[in-house]
Amino acid sequence: MKNIDDLVDSAADLAQRGLSKGEIADELNVSRETASWLVERSGTGAEPEPSQSSGPHDIHVDWSAAGRDSTRLYHTGAAMADLLSKQGEDVDLTIGIEKAGAPLATTVARELDTDLGTYAPTKHQWDDDESETSDGSFSRNFAQIRDRDCYVVDDTITSGNTMAETIDAIHEQGGNPVACVVLADKRGVGDIRGVPVYSLLQVIRVGRDDADE
Repeated sequence: MKNIDDLVDSAADLAQRGLSKGEIADELNVSRETASWLVERSGTGAEPEPSQSSGPHDIHVDWSAAGRDSTRLYHTGAAMADLLSKQGEDVDLTIGIEKAGAPLATTVARELDTDLGTYAPTKHQWDDDESETSDGSFSRNFAQIRDRDCYVVDDTITSGNTMAETIDAIHEQGGNPVACVVLADKRGVGDIRGVPVYSLLQVIRVGRDDADE
Protein backbone atom coordinates (compact mmCIF):
# COMPACT_ATOMS: atom_id res chain seq x y z
CA MET A 1 0.00 0.00 0.00
CA LYS A 2 1.42 3.34 -1.08
CA ASN A 3 -0.88 5.97 0.44
CA ILE A 4 -3.87 6.69 2.65
CA ASP A 5 -6.34 6.04 -0.17
CA ASP A 6 -5.02 2.48 -0.48
CA LEU A 7 -5.54 1.99 3.26
CA VAL A 8 -9.08 3.35 3.03
CA ASP A 9 -9.87 1.00 0.12
CA SER A 10 -8.41 -1.96 2.03
CA ALA A 11 -10.41 -1.09 5.15
CA ALA A 12 -13.59 -0.86 3.05
CA ASP A 13 -12.92 -4.23 1.44
CA LEU A 14 -12.29 -5.90 4.81
CA ALA A 15 -15.40 -4.31 6.33
CA GLN A 16 -17.53 -5.53 3.41
CA ARG A 17 -16.19 -9.02 4.02
CA GLY A 18 -17.61 -8.84 7.53
CA LEU A 19 -14.43 -8.33 9.56
CA SER A 20 -14.78 -6.46 12.83
CA LYS A 21 -12.92 -3.20 13.31
CA GLY A 22 -10.57 -5.02 15.66
CA GLU A 23 -9.74 -7.55 12.94
CA ILE A 24 -9.28 -4.74 10.42
CA ALA A 25 -6.84 -3.05 12.81
CA ASP A 26 -4.92 -6.31 13.03
CA GLU A 27 -4.87 -6.83 9.26
CA LEU A 28 -3.66 -3.28 8.53
CA ASN A 29 -1.27 -3.00 11.50
CA VAL A 30 -2.94 0.14 12.84
CA SER A 31 -4.67 1.08 16.07
CA ARG A 32 -8.35 0.33 16.59
CA GLU A 33 -9.10 4.05 16.45
CA THR A 34 -7.33 4.31 13.09
CA ALA A 35 -9.19 1.27 11.77
CA SER A 36 -12.50 2.84 12.82
CA TRP A 37 -11.56 6.12 11.10
CA LEU A 38 -10.54 4.32 7.90
CA VAL A 39 -13.82 2.40 7.76
CA GLU A 40 -15.82 5.58 8.37
CA ARG A 41 -13.82 7.47 5.73
CA SER A 42 -14.49 4.71 3.20
CA GLY A 43 -18.22 5.30 3.48
CA THR A 44 -18.99 1.83 4.89
CA GLY A 45 -19.49 3.23 8.40
CA ALA A 46 -20.86 6.32 10.08
CA GLU A 47 -19.46 9.73 9.25
CA PRO A 48 -16.29 10.50 11.26
CA GLU A 49 -16.46 12.98 14.12
CA PRO A 50 -15.30 16.51 13.20
CA SER A 51 -12.32 16.18 15.54
CA GLN A 52 -11.23 13.11 13.58
CA SER A 53 -11.62 14.64 10.12
CA SER A 54 -7.87 15.13 9.70
CA GLY A 55 -7.21 11.54 10.70
CA PRO A 56 -5.80 9.90 13.84
CA HIS A 57 -2.13 10.00 14.80
CA ASP A 58 -0.76 6.62 13.78
CA ILE A 59 1.85 4.92 11.59
CA HIS A 60 1.03 2.13 9.17
CA VAL A 61 3.63 -0.65 8.91
CA ASP A 62 3.37 -2.71 5.72
CA TRP A 63 5.54 -5.84 5.95
CA SER A 64 3.68 -7.77 3.26
CA ALA A 65 6.84 -7.99 1.12
CA ALA A 66 8.19 -10.39 3.77
CA GLY A 67 4.87 -11.95 4.70
CA ARG A 68 3.89 -13.09 1.21
CA ASP A 69 7.14 -14.96 0.55
CA SER A 70 7.98 -18.02 2.66
CA THR A 71 11.75 -17.56 2.36
CA ARG A 72 11.64 -13.91 3.39
CA LEU A 73 9.24 -14.74 6.20
CA TYR A 74 11.57 -17.46 7.45
CA HIS A 75 14.58 -15.13 7.55
CA THR A 76 12.53 -12.45 9.28
CA GLY A 77 11.44 -14.92 11.94
CA ALA A 78 15.00 -16.22 12.29
CA ALA A 79 16.24 -12.69 12.98
CA MET A 80 13.54 -12.29 15.62
CA ALA A 81 14.55 -15.61 17.17
CA ASP A 82 18.14 -14.39 17.35
CA LEU A 83 16.99 -11.45 19.49
CA LEU A 84 15.57 -13.97 21.99
CA SER A 85 18.34 -16.54 21.83
CA LYS A 86 20.01 -15.46 25.08
CA GLN A 87 16.88 -14.63 27.07
CA GLY A 88 16.20 -17.90 28.87
CA GLU A 89 17.71 -21.36 29.06
CA ASP A 90 14.55 -23.13 30.26
CA VAL A 91 12.10 -21.69 27.73
CA ASP A 92 10.37 -24.49 25.84
CA LEU A 93 7.28 -22.73 24.48
CA THR A 94 6.69 -19.89 22.00
CA ILE A 95 3.30 -18.14 21.94
CA GLY A 96 2.27 -16.40 18.71
CA ILE A 97 -0.43 -13.74 18.90
CA GLU A 98 -2.99 -14.35 16.17
CA LYS A 99 -3.23 -13.62 13.36
CA ALA A 100 0.02 -12.21 12.01
CA GLY A 101 2.16 -13.21 14.99
CA ALA A 102 1.45 -16.92 14.49
CA PRO A 103 3.53 -17.53 11.32
CA LEU A 104 6.41 -15.52 12.77
CA ALA A 105 6.17 -17.52 15.99
CA THR A 106 6.34 -20.75 13.99
CA THR A 107 9.79 -19.82 12.71
CA VAL A 108 10.90 -18.56 16.12
CA ALA A 109 9.81 -21.84 17.72
CA ARG A 110 11.68 -23.85 15.09
CA GLU A 111 14.86 -21.80 15.47
CA LEU A 112 14.82 -21.97 19.27
CA ASP A 113 13.58 -25.57 19.44
CA THR A 114 10.43 -24.88 21.46
CA ASP A 115 6.82 -25.98 21.30
CA LEU A 116 4.32 -23.62 19.65
CA GLY A 117 1.13 -22.09 21.03
CA THR A 118 -1.17 -19.32 19.79
CA TYR A 119 -3.34 -16.72 21.49
CA ALA A 120 -6.40 -15.00 19.98
CA PRO A 121 -6.76 -11.55 21.61
CA THR A 122 -10.00 -9.80 22.45
CA LYS A 123 -9.38 -7.07 19.85
CA HIS A 124 -10.50 -9.44 17.08
CA GLN A 125 -14.03 -9.18 18.48
CA TRP A 126 -14.03 -5.40 18.93
CA ASP A 127 -16.31 -3.32 16.77
CA ASP A 128 -18.28 -0.45 18.30
CA ASP A 129 -19.12 -1.74 21.77
CA GLU A 130 -16.12 -3.10 23.70
CA SER A 131 -18.43 -4.27 26.52
CA GLU A 132 -19.73 -7.03 24.25
CA THR A 133 -16.36 -8.72 23.73
CA SER A 134 -15.41 -11.93 25.52
CA ASP A 135 -11.99 -12.92 26.80
CA GLY A 136 -9.15 -13.91 24.50
CA SER A 137 -8.17 -17.56 24.30
CA PHE A 138 -5.34 -19.99 23.64
CA SER A 139 -5.93 -22.40 20.77
CA ARG A 140 -6.41 -26.02 21.81
CA ASN A 141 -4.83 -27.14 18.52
CA PHE A 142 -1.38 -26.10 19.73
CA ALA A 143 0.76 -26.48 22.85
CA GLN A 144 -0.72 -25.30 26.16
CA ILE A 145 0.91 -23.16 28.85
CA ARG A 146 0.96 -25.71 31.71
CA ASP A 147 3.15 -23.58 34.05
CA ARG A 148 5.89 -23.21 31.43
CA ASP A 149 8.41 -20.47 30.63
CA CYS A 150 7.61 -18.97 27.24
CA TYR A 151 8.36 -16.33 24.61
CA VAL A 152 5.66 -14.11 23.10
CA VAL A 153 5.74 -13.16 19.41
CA ASP A 154 3.71 -10.61 17.44
CA ASP A 155 4.22 -8.55 14.30
CA THR A 156 3.74 -5.00 15.63
CA ILE A 157 3.14 -3.10 18.83
CA THR A 158 0.85 -0.10 18.43
CA SER A 159 -0.56 0.71 21.86
CA GLY A 160 0.86 -2.30 23.72
CA ASN A 161 -2.60 -3.37 24.92
CA THR A 162 -2.64 -6.67 23.02
CA MET A 163 0.80 -7.66 24.28
CA ALA A 164 -0.19 -6.72 27.84
CA GLU A 165 -3.38 -8.77 27.53
CA THR A 166 -1.40 -11.79 26.28
CA ILE A 167 1.11 -11.53 29.12
CA ASP A 168 -1.75 -11.36 31.65
CA ALA A 169 -3.42 -14.39 30.03
CA ILE A 170 -0.19 -16.38 30.25
CA HIS A 171 0.15 -15.52 33.95
CA GLU A 172 -3.45 -16.59 34.54
CA GLN A 173 -2.57 -19.99 33.07
CA GLY A 174 0.40 -20.27 35.45
CA GLY A 175 2.98 -19.54 32.77
CA ASN A 176 6.01 -17.29 32.91
CA PRO A 177 6.57 -14.97 29.93
CA VAL A 178 10.33 -14.49 29.75
CA ALA A 179 10.56 -12.09 26.80
CA CYS A 180 8.54 -10.68 23.90
CA VAL A 181 9.66 -9.98 20.34
CA VAL A 182 7.98 -8.08 17.51
CA LEU A 183 8.88 -7.11 14.00
CA ALA A 184 8.10 -3.41 14.55
CA ASP A 185 7.47 -1.41 17.72
CA LYS A 186 5.49 1.78 17.07
CA ARG A 187 5.40 2.72 20.75
CA GLY A 188 9.07 2.37 21.67
CA VAL A 189 8.59 0.27 24.79
CA GLY A 190 11.40 -1.45 26.66
CA ASP A 191 9.12 -3.75 28.61
CA ILE A 192 5.45 -4.50 29.18
CA ARG A 193 4.22 -5.74 32.55
CA GLY A 194 7.90 -6.09 33.49
CA VAL A 195 8.59 -8.44 30.56
CA PRO A 196 11.35 -7.21 28.20
CA VAL A 197 10.30 -6.42 24.64
CA TYR A 198 12.67 -6.73 21.65
CA SER A 199 12.01 -5.52 18.13
CA LEU A 200 13.75 -5.62 14.77
CA LEU A 201 12.46 -2.11 14.00
CA GLN A 202 11.50 0.80 16.22
CA VAL A 203 9.34 3.47 14.62
CA ILE A 204 9.81 6.90 16.19
CA ARG A 205 7.57 9.84 15.32
CA VAL A 206 9.60 13.06 15.12
CA GLY A 207 7.71 16.21 16.13
CA ARG A 208 4.95 17.05 18.58
CA ASP A 209 1.20 17.13 18.42
CA ASP A 210 -0.53 20.39 19.26
CA ALA A 211 -1.87 18.76 22.41
CA ASP A 212 1.70 18.16 23.60
CA GLU A 213 2.75 21.82 23.30
